[in-house]
Amino acid sequence: MVEKINFKSLENKIQTKQFMPIYLFQGEESYYIDLLTNLLIQLTLNEKEKIFNQVILYGLETNVANIINICRRYPIVGEKQLVVIKEAQTLKNIDNLVFYVKNPLQSTILVINYKNGKLDKSKKLIDEIAKVGIIFESKKIYDNKIPGFIIDFLKKKQIEIDVQAVKFLVDRLGNNLGKLVKELDKLSILLPYREKRITIGLVEKNIGMSKDFNNFELQKAISTKNILKINCIASYFEQNQKDNPLTLILVLLFDFFVNLMICQYEKNKSKDNLIRVLGFKWDFQIIDYIQAMRYYKPVKTMNNISLIRQYDAKIKRVKNSYIKREKLLTEILYKLIH
Repeated sequence: MVEKINFKSLENKIQTKQFMPIYLFQGEESYYIDLLTNLLIQLTLNEKEKIFNQVILYGLETNVANIINICRRYPIVGEKQLVVIKEAQTLKNIDNLVFYVKNPLQSTILVINYKNGKLDKSKKLIDEIAKVGIIFESKKIYDNKIPGFIIDFLKKKQIEIDVQAVKFLVDRLGNNLGKLVKELDKLSILLPYREKRITIGLVEKNIGMSKDFNNFELQKAISTKNILKINCIASYFEQNQKDNPLTLILVLLFDFFVNLMICQYEKNKSKDNLIRVLGFKWDFQIIDYIQAMRYYKPVKTMNNISLIRQYDAKIKRVKNSYIKREKLLTEILYKLIH
């Protein structure tokens, strides 16, 4: 039977360097999974040891055989090596890790960072990890617990917050702890000198509606055909046309689908190659395109490019000048995703 351990207890054990050979962090709430993973990365090895004895892998970019080979190495300097598998939910044949877990090296600390679910189907692997390591499930926090989380998080920074500001944050950000923490950190930095209280005015000024409804969020929503998010953004844009000109939005949409078509017809669809082909610099720039290839076929992409050109002509009054400009965005977005 898997022994249950709470976050505070596990955090304390890691902080006091009571390490175990294997950690499985899993569940729906990625915030605590990443927090514990980063805590181990921070505390397991010193800076010199990290150069030789720390390996961070990503599930989509590695395989079980490679992981096992690395885990069975001995540390070059010091007594421990740290092996972290991030996004382990994307690792193929993860069940085969059981061949290492049955007989792990005491000098290796293996961290399995498994998000958006649990390894319930891999009962044999779970049972073997429970014998020698730690299994922590990070559950989604209930909505009614979010205000307390916000207050406690800021209290550790010796900062207070108005009740109205808490409500605003909950309404805008919901129970996404990762996003909440990011915004709370930002608000803490934006506090005036010697001020130790976050007000509703500070929150409204820096976490307004437009922070969640912008061109980047629109592209992200289109890439996964998130109809609800697309409609919300379109409605916001139409009410704020001065700050969100339709001509600019069409340019961004056109560039997105042209880049998507390049990705779709590229033989080598690896992340690194697509980044190189599109001339990007950072990994996050390619994420929307990788997702979009699951939702759009090449023919649909080409049709969308043609559609955007048609609507660009409408805006320039070449055709159908009687169409109301404020309704064109909703209309074209509907056609792009259907």
